[in-house]
Amino acid sequence: MEVLLLLGLVVLAIPVCIIVLFVGQSSLRERIRLLELQLSGIRSADMSEAATASMADQPAPPSLPAAVPDAAPQPEPDPESQAAMDEAVLPWDRALAQRSAAVPDQNQPLVLRADRFADLGGWLRDNWVYVVSALSLALAGVFFVQYGMERGLLPPELRVVSAMLFGAGLIGCGEWLRRRHGDEAGDTIHLPSVFSGAGLVSIFAAIVAARQLYGLIGPELAFAGLFGTAALAVGLGWRYGPLLVALGLLGAASAPFLVAGAAAPGPWLYGYFALIAGMGLAVDAIRRWAWVSVLALVLAYGGGWLMWAGGAGAVGWTAMLVGLALLALALPVLRLVPDQAGPALTEAALADGAAGWPMFPVRLALGAALASSLGLALVEGAVPAEAMLAFAALALLALAFLVWADRAPGLADLAVIPALGFLARLMLEAAGHWPLARDFAAQAIALRPPETAGPLTITLLVVLAALISGGFAFRALRGGPLNLLHALAAVLLAPMAVAGIELFWQPSPVIGAFPWALQVIVLAAGMVALALRFAGLDGEDKRRLAWATLSALALIALALFLLTTKTALTLALAAMVVVAAALDRRFRLPEMGLFIQAGVAVIGYRLLADPGVDWALDAGLGAVLAVFVGTIAALVLAIWLLRPMSRVVPMGVMESAAVGFAAVLANVLILRWMTPAGGHISVDSHHEASLNALPWLVLMLMQLYRANLGGVLRPLRLAIAALAAVLAAAGLAVAVFPLNPLFSFGPQDVAAWVLGPLVLDSLALAYLLPGLLLLAAAWKLASLHRALWLGFVVLGSGLSVLYVGLEIRRVWQGDWLGLGIVVQPELYSYTLALMLLGAGLLYQAIARRSALLRRIAMAVIAVVVAKVFLIDAAGLTGLTRVLSFLGLGLSLAGLAWLNRWAGQAVPGDPADPPPPQT
Repeated sequence: MEVLLLLGLVVLAIPVCIIVLFVGQSSLRERIRLLELQLSGIRSADMSEAATASMADQPAPPSLPAAVPDAAPQPEPDPESQAAMDEAVLPWDRALAQRSAAVPDQNQPLVLRADRFADLGGWLRDNWVYVVSALSLALAGVFFVQYGMERGLLPPELRVVSAMLFGAGLIGCGEWLRRRHGDEAGDTIHLPSVFSGAGLVSIFAAIVAARQLYGLIGPELAFAGLFGTAALAVGLGWRYGPLLVALGLLGAASAPFLVAGAAAPGPWLYGYFALIAGMGLAVDAIRRWAWVSVLALVLAYGGGWLMWAGGAGAVGWTAMLVGLALLALALPVLRLVPDQAGPALTEAALADGAAGWPMFPVRLALGAALASSLGLALVEGAVPAEAMLAFAALALLALAFLVWADRAPGLADLAVIPALGFLARLMLEAAGHWPLARDFAAQAIALRPPETAGPLTITLLVVLAALISGGFAFRALRGGPLNLLHALAAVLLAPMAVAGIELFWQPSPVIGAFPWALQVIVLAAGMVALALRFAGLDGEDKRRLAWATLSALALIALALFLLTTKTALTLALAAMVVVAAALDRRFRLPEMGLFIQAGVAVIGYRLLADPGVDWALDAGLGAVLAVFVGTIAALVLAIWLLRPMSRVVPMGVMESAAVGFAAVLANVLILRWMTPAGGHISVDSHHEASLNALPWLVLMLMQLYRANLGGVLRPLRLAIAALAAVLAAAGLAVAVFPLNPLFSFGPQDVAAWVLGPLVLDSLALAYLLPGLLLLAAAWKLASLHRALWLGFVVLGSGLSVLYVGLEIRRVWQGDWLGLGIVVQPELYSYTLALMLLGAGLLYQAIARRSALLRRIAMAVIAVVVAKVFLIDAAGLTGLTRVLSFLGLGLSLAGLAWLNRWAGQAVPGDPADPPPPQT
């Protein structure tokens, strides 16, 4: 067994021996090259001195001054003495001296660039031997520990010590090479990094194995050892090139997975990966390689996520996410209080990069904020306390960006990211039934024992949201280029959190409506205080005051929603719309228009959906009239208040809403009037269907009239008109086709009977009234689109003709029109009516001098002729048939003369040409 171990060590030593030989040969070549350079420098100096002496012995030309001899060039210093001088300077001081000359252009990508990937590929192609060598040396120490464990050759303590000694030897070898020959030039380029990087990996692996595999040390001592190794890596990273840092980071991140075996990951490994991130960020803070920081954070986040997925626990994962974001804030600038210069991302985006783009430390903090916020929003947690810890961590991150980093203008807008993560987690927690939401719902009043206090979950969430809003308010009151963004976030975040809690968590069944509404009112009071503060600081610009006022009004409306009845809530919302209009008129706050539009939308939702039309059909008439009439009156009052302010959009929205609510009220009252006491509401007659369509028809025509005037609200008015047209068309179609009295099933179908006296009966209500409305609209809205105007004329005329025909049938048939026969007087009445219609149209053509009407009149007369010859000739008998044809002939003769005279009177439409001359 010992022989096998020795053979294994010999095999592992082969790459080391090859590299040592290569280094020896490289050092000899380098020393020879330096000697040659020194000799050539000495020869050049001697020759220069000889030439200067010969020129000094000769006299100068008369016209020129004597030449001034140049100083002789100094020979290059000895490399060993130069190395000693370099060692006298601290490595970070040397790196800082080089830092100003290596500041990258911040207005371009610094890490994810095509040229960087191309350079990396080229470097790996040319220097792959160094990578393989470093990998072999690093795995030598790792496999030594594993081999000893598998074979049981050495006690655990000796295995760990041997791996650490092996790593220390590699670091010593690398440092000796760096001191003698350097790391970034010459034949030994990268070799010191190879040895030292492999040594660091070996030491990291040994400490992880001592804790994770053997339990030789506790987490405190393990972390101390890792911290010391990381500090050593940082110091070496300041001295060496980037290869060492990359090897150290990759190897340290891989160590727990290489030596862990079947051991479960422990929570202390979160600190280990955070330490790796700190190591890379600390080195890059001086050397400014940029990609090193990105690599360090990617490895840390990735390793931490794998530990969490492997069961290391949510608490450590949460702490690590917060810690990584804070490290990304402070370490790149090496300040206890971050001071990253601007511009911030929002400033650069708004200016389209005109003032430059954020510096790399700002971009790094942005990436860390996104990664940590996403992780904290998605970590589920095993118990409610872990979920609440995630909420607190998101709030802590937001406050860190707002308060701790208040001197960093480049980070001024990054607090929005954890704030949005807080809101997202509120929704995900409840929608996914995660432990905190599940535990909260299980403590509902109906489920917990009597005299038991409710949970404080919602209170804690509201407090955290209020703290985040307070942090944004603190930054807004401090001023700065993004104070409007901070003010907007301050007034939006807490109300949005409260709205999300109400929508997804439903606190009232758990803690009661009054305690929940009390918390909302307290938050509203805070917004009022913030509004007063803004009012005292701002001059003519009242935007921040308006936003805080809107937030307070929204929270008050929510509190009213929680406590009041359906009727009172709708009226309270309408009153708040009036208050918003009055505030706009008093303080010139155009932002109130946003609240007015939102308030109208909520009122519309309540009147139409919840409690909606169903409630209006069943509730008491007084309550229904109070809600609808009160809301319409409030909107009219708000319109009057805003009339001097020229608030086009809010006024248009309120005007459309008032008319629409009036249409709904009319529809509700009609349905209630048609419903018998205690009966079921239904629409089963022609006039009921038409009555339900009439309010929507009026709304459509009114919106078309307003849209015809133009303005920014034209699209909105056209959309409302289209919706109302669909509802009106549906009602009229039902009245014309399935509920038409002609199509009734029999006399027992009471709903199909015509009601009321002749002419002014249910037929007039069902067909004549909407027909006349459409014709009047075509008359008054002549500037409408030609197709729409023609549609109004055709539909209006069709409904009117239908009314006349059904009214004639009622004269001869009675109140029930469903009998399937037509009597002779009825048939002749239709002919007479059509003839009168044609004569009337012809008269209107003459009066209006309209060629179009004359053609329509003649078309109607042609229809009459066809009816007489095709229908009346077969349907009429006796004297009735004689009178029919006699009247037709006389009428046609008179109408023919009238048509020729009308053709001569209408310009541009001459009468029929005379017959050709023979």
